Amino acid sequence: MSRETWDGEAASFDDEPDHGLADPNTRAAWRDLLLGVLPPAPARVADLGCGTGTLARVLVDAGYAVDGLDFSPEMIVRAQVKVPEARFVIDDAADPDLTEATYDVVLCRHVLWALPDPEAVVKRWSRLLALGGSLVLIEGSWATGAGLSAREAQRIVRTTRLEAEVTPLPQAVYWGKEIDDERYLLVSRR
Repeated sequence: MSRETWDGEAASFDDEPDHGLADPNTRAAWRDLLLGVLPPAPARVADLGCGTGTLARVLVDAGYAVDGLDFSPEMIVRAQVKVPEARFVIDDAADPDLTEATYDVVLCRHVLWALPDPEAVVKRWSRLLALGGSLVLIEGSWATGAGLSAREAQRIVRTTRLEAEVTPLPQAVYWGKEIDDERYLLVSRR
């Protein structure tokens, strides 16, 4: 999708339960899920394809230092308002202009599937990680036919990293509705 398309989506992006996390149960579920796999705060997180900054808000509230990046200026405007404590930049998640070897976590939700050379992207993202850093992906293979299966995402991550642990996320609490497609969390700690 183009920058203009995402700019057009920005005003209503948070209307989706899993985007805006307005429901306290959905927000708590995402918070618990992420805090269960991230290193302790105040770890430094690169939130790539951060959208309106909802996950950045959750993480900053938990004590993390977050740098968010999105190629949509309209998404970044909303993220800056939502999370003034974080640093946000307009940039391409596929090739982020961030300092290498400085992040404890590279976090990306529903972006890898849409990028043109995901293997090269994972290699670039891995270079952002400090020694012992974790790559945390939230992805899916959606009923629309878009996305990446967990098996394919594992294969892609393992072209650069040693491990890729998948946790299926079929629970409605994460999405604000029952789902019948594949959604998952993938964590690579080395």
